[in-house]
Amino acid sequence: MEERQTTQLAVPVTERDHIQGPPTAPVTVVEYGDYECPDCGEAYDAVKQLQNEFGDKVRFVFRNFPIPESHPHAEEAAEAAEAAAEQGKFWEMHDTLYEHQKDLDDEHLMAYARILSLTPEEFERDLEEHSQRVRVLEDLASGLESGVEGTPTFFINGTRYAGPYDLANLRDAITRARGRSDTRGCSPPLQGAP
Repeated sequence: MEERQTTQLAVPVTERDHIQGPPTAPVTVVEYGDYECPDCGEAYDAVKQLQNEFGDKVRFVFRNFPIPESHPHAEEAAEAAEAAAEQGKFWEMHDTLYEHQKDLDDEHLMAYARILSLTPEEFERDLEEHSQRVRVLEDLASGLESGVEGTPTFFINGTRYAGPYDLANLRDAITRARGRSDTRGCSPPLQGAP
């Protein structure tokens, strides 16, 4: 019988990542996502519900994986999220982009920056100069190293999740991971954390 290989997260979660949830959470979910991908939009809704359900039992990490060949605004949207992060508003921009997936052109990105009370000149300069492109490409490279080929791709406690990304299936996978981590302790701490 052929042994099935499990793909592991190649680049561990660090303080560099965008994280919601405590480092002591028994389950860490890492998503590689594309802001213009309709499947990621569906998964976004499921993740939000799961975060509400599981609370501090789940730590959620988002990494950029834009696929510009399929989604022409994805890379700039990822840069916009990272530009917002420079002003302390990554998650607000992340949510706004997923909630307005069909409106990711420059004009809308600038409107979102104003709505989120970002400094518009700084945000616009970041977009024009592509000052966050390196950050986005680092996420993309870490995804490729982990075997990511499309979006959304999830890793649960470091192991690639291969099932459907709807609410019920993700809930079951997280519940199983919680059960396993209860017997082994919490998720590993952030790399480089004390």
